[in-house]
Amino acid sequence: MTILDELRMGRTTGSPEETLLLAEGLAKVLPLEITLALHGDLGAGKTTFVKGLARAWKIDGVITSPTFNLYHVFHGERTLVHLDAYRLDQPGQVENLLIEDFLRPPCCLAVEWPDHVADWLPSESWHLDLSIREPGRHHLKLRPQRT
Repeated sequence: MTILDELRMGRTTGSPEETLLLAEGLAKVLPLEITLALHGDLGAGKTTFVKGLARAWKIDGVITSPTFNLYHVFHGERTLVHLDAYRLDQPGQVENLLIEDFLRPPCCLAVEWPDHVADWLPSESWHLDLSIREPGRHHLKLRPQRT
């Protein structure tokens, strides 16, 4: 079973390290140009998942939620743009951020709170649902791709 099969079926992790490892595994099979929409409540593991992507692509630096800056750009084997869309609630706000200026191949745009920018996301975005099953156990499930 591949990492994609596991995530499509849903996978529960028992620690932040397991979530990091799962993200690292997915990072190896993601398309070179991808928007990854990370759905989930506070504490569901979205930023931890982004840390795993960064670790897979040998990105140095501290990965934190970009809540106050709205986005961070990281460079390694791939460019990783980490957007927290929580505070974006009006049409056009995301265009004003000029994120497109940083989306240079190969690039992954990881969006937390993607429902706030749903009209802006590319139709081919991959959507990952993250949730808390019980304290210390998180569930991750990759939604089927739209065709």
